[in-house]
Amino acid sequence: MICRITDSPIDMDELTDSLDSPELGGLCTFVGKVRNHSAGQGVTHLEYHAYPEMAEKKMRQVAEEIEERFGVAHLAMAHRVGTLAIGDIAVGIAAASAHRDAAFKACRYAIDRIKQIVPIWKKEFGEDGVAWVEGCAVDAETAEPQKAQNQRV
Repeated sequence: MICRITDSPIDMDELTDSLDSPELGGLCTFVGKVRNHSAGQGVTHLEYHAYPEMAEKKMRQVAEEIEERFGVAHLAMAHRVGTLAIGDIAVGIAAASAHRDAAFKACRYAIDRIKQIVPIWKKEFGEDGVAWVEGCAVDAETAEPQKAQNQRV
């Protein structure tokens, strides 16, 4: 299992290769990239900040929850910190299991829980100012994004 906060570019091949095992038939990945807009505003770049030891501890908690809920013990997650340009990978997740369904569920759960409980702070820089952004997670009941409104200063 990999649960990593890094200031280096995320290598998705490394994450998926770490899960290579003959009993695993389903591999699902999620790649979160920096986009050029947010809440109707242009974005030029992002900064992510974290206390790595605490963030990695909470990522391990997410991995434990996934194993308990979905029976998926083969998981690799990395989140980038520092200054990221448009198109950079901010978060990478790979989940593997004997069958695809559990891998898909584990991957989706991982990104939602990371945004809910892992102490990582995102600062957006745009043409209209700067904003600290709260995490966006999907409400399990409605499948609708739940996100605080970003205010640029």
